[in-house]
Amino acid sequence: MGEAEWRERTATHEARVDSATAAHLARRRDHRKQPVEDFLFTYYSFKPAQLRRWHPGAGTALSGADTAPHSGWRFYAVAGGRVFVDVDAFLSARGDTLRFVRELLVRTAGRPARFGCFGLHEWAMVYRLDASDVRHSGWPLRLGASGTDAVVESHQVACSHFDAFRFFTPDAAPRNALRPTRESQPDLEQPGCLHAGMDLYKWAHKLVPVVPSELVMDCFELARDIRSLDMRAAPYDLRELGYEPVRIETPEGKAQYAAEQRAFARRGQVLRERLITACDEIMQSAREST
Repeated sequence: MGEAEWRERTATHEARVDSATAAHLARRRDHRKQPVEDFLFTYYSFKPAQLRRWHPGAGTALSGADTAPHSGWRFYAVAGGRVFVDVDAFLSARGDTLRFVRELLVRTAGRPARFGCFGLHEWAMVYRLDASDVRHSGWPLRLGASGTDAVVESHQVACSHFDAFRFFTPDAAPRNALRPTRESQPDLEQPGCLHAGMDLYKWAHKLVPVVPSELVMDCFELARDIRSLDMRAAPYDLRELGYEPVRIETPEGKAQYAAEQRAFARRGQVLRERLITACDEIMQSAREST
């Protein structure tokens, strides 16, 4: 890739990230918290500055290595005046991660999506908790504590995602139809799950720099959009922040939730396949180099 092109793509990516992270960074400077969007920067370990770095992905060499910042970054090599991702070095350090991510994505993509959970995982995270122990205690529960507990008790909770289930309250966990564990994650993950869709961002940033930054940002934007539904369907009243609730305790709210969930599942499957393809290409290039 010529220098003019990679500089243009770098600038485009940086502007895209700056737009997506500006509000969070402003809140961080002012020591303010926002329960919806900040999740993407507190739960996931990729920092805004890391997200802002543009990577071409494996298989693309950038001309003008002497002016490209990539030459000083980890997992890059320089040869013939060009800088490129050192796939062998990446696989030596993170090969197990890449293989795990690929297996998880392939197995998830091959399962039918389920759309009957209605976001009850967020309700199970506050079930029978004292108000002072609720995670987002600065925001009221729409139905109050007793009303929230009644919603959990009147539904079958069926969360398949371990990283949601592990935050269930002790009283809520036995009510779940499944018992997800870290070990069973590849066996239970399914493409209709909102958290599985959000986690595509996690898997993408764990594969930096062998995956292109455009794919990482596509996954980030999906995670951001899913997070909005996740919290609109949660028991909290966030209307002051502009989040109109999806009232999953009603038939109309359930229908709305499932419709949005299906749309996110379709978007997620496209990104999941792109990540799988990237993993396959990286592994293939490594085999061809040996």
